[in-house]
Amino acid sequence: MTFTLDLPTGPLADAVLRTVRSSETASIANHSVRSFYFSQLLAEHEGVADDAAYDRDLLYAATVMHDLGAGDRAHGEARFEVEGADLAAALLTEYGVDARDVDRVWEAIALHTSPGIAERRGLLAYLTRAGIGIDFGRDADVVADWQKEIHGAYPRLAMARSLTDAIVERAGRSDAAAPRYSLGGELLRERRADGVTALELAVASSPWGE
Repeated sequence: MTFTLDLPTGPLADAVLRTVRSSETASIANHSVRSFYFSQLLAEHEGVADDAAYDRDLLYAATVMHDLGAGDRAHGEARFEVEGADLAAALLTEYGVDARDVDRVWEAIALHTSPGIAERRGLLAYLTRAGIGIDFGRDADVVADWQKEIHGAYPRLAMARSLTDAIVERAGRSDAAAPRYSLGGELLRERRADGVTALELAVASSPWGE
C-alpha cells in the first residue's frame, strides 16, 4: 500500500464526506477524516493492508461516518454510536452497498467505543476503533512520519471538547441515549459533576493535545 492524503472518490465516497461535513462540526469532521488516515497507516504498519478482509472503501465509510451520532442528524433517542451506525447504514443502503458490507460498517461504528469487543469482530471493526484511538493519542508512534501532514490538512480545532460537547448534548436528550457505563452516559455524568471529563483531560495531555 502506498499511503497518500487522497481520499476515495465517486458518488458514494462524495456522499459520505458531504453528509459528515453538513451535519458535524468542522472539528469532529476533521477528527473523522484523520481517523481514516491513521487506520490506513496502522494497517500498513501491521501488514494487513493486503489481507482479503481489508477493504479501503468500507474503512473510509466506517471511520469517516463513525461520529454521525454526534451530528445534527441524530436525535438523541439511542446511544450516539448506534444512531451513527444507523445513519451510516441508511446512506450505504441508499447507494446500493451489499447488505453484508452495510452490516460490517454498522458493527464497526456501533462498537467503536467498546474496547475488547471491537477488536474481536473482524479487521474492519478493529482498524476503525484503532484508527480512532490514534487520533486520541494512542499508539501515536505508528503514524509519526505522516502526522504533521495529516494535522496540517485536517487541524484538530479543539476536537476533544467539541466532540464531548456534541455527545453530552445528545446524551442529555433521553435516558436511552445515556445508559450507565456507555461513553455518552459517563461523559454526561462527568460533565455534570465536574465540568470536565476524563476524556478531555486525557486528550489534552496526549501527544497531539487538543
